[in-house]
Amino acid sequence: MKVLVAGWFRFPKMGATAGDFLACDVVCGWLDEAGRSYDVALADPFRNGVDWQAVDANRYSDVVFVCGPFGNGWPIPEFIARFTGRRLIGVNLSMLEPLEHWNPFDLLLERDSSRLSRPDVSLLAPLKKVPVVGIVRVQIQTEYPEALHEVANRAIERLVASRAMAAVPIDTRLDVNATGLRSAAEIESLIARMDVVLTTRLHGLVLAIKNGVPAVVVDPIGKGAKVLRQAKALGWKVVFTADDLSDVALTEAFEWALTEDARVAASNCRERGVGRLQEARDRFLSAFAGCDSAVEA
Repeated sequence: MKVLVAGWFRFPKMGATAGDFLACDVVCGWLDEAGRSYDVALADPFRNGVDWQAVDANRYSDVVFVCGPFGNGWPIPEFIARFTGRRLIGVNLSMLEPLEHWNPFDLLLERDSSRLSRPDVSLLAPLKKVPVVGIVRVQIQTEYPEALHEVANRAIERLVASRAMAAVPIDTRLDVNATGLRSAAEIESLIARMDVVLTTRLHGLVLAIKNGVPAVVVDPIGKGAKVLRQAKALGWKVVFTADDLSDVALTEAFEWALTEDARVAASNCRERGVGRLQEARDRFLSAFAGCDSAVEA
């Protein structure tokens, strides 16, 4: 007989969190150690589980409820009644009522209750890291007759949807900022912490390279404009134009951008760019050489 693992993720729109799923992973790992087979009860929008209302309760010897607040209110009584006669185990729960008043479990390993508190079991969950990717997009620029912003944006959206990543929208505008950033320092600090930046914006490229972060760059103007020219000025080769773009090429560029070679290349481009700007600095300063800076009364 199997074990049924359930939690708030088995009810639609009940606020299932990352912590719930991490705790579930821990419990499933424990069941693997015990040599027990199990099903996980899931509800929309989550997939690849069983429907607790449709399964045959007699298939299960035990039911484990994992993580979150747990009280004697809907839909808990209905769930418990559905599996009457099965051993009921609670793991990582915050019991909302004193245990002397209500405790439906045959075995309770609570997170906190009227008798004790334990560390949350998500501490034991295996770490599954994904790339943290900054998405820096420019607004539609009507001043360019060959603007292809929607083409570029859709390509980036397909790339983001194609694999696991933590996509972080980053707006570089400061008059009205769509992502709640308030200063250039806040914007740059966020970009500097990304693993990769996907961008259609010139300063998305520049601030990424400045901080040694590889950028996958799409110039949203057909045949390229200032973004393409800036990439060439920096010597950064991972740049596309919206009229010459494929999902395969974009994916290959993204995979390369995750490598250490890409970080070295970004740092090298930064150093070359800083060196090239020395000439502009010198010419600017020479324009003021010998000038009287005193303001006459």
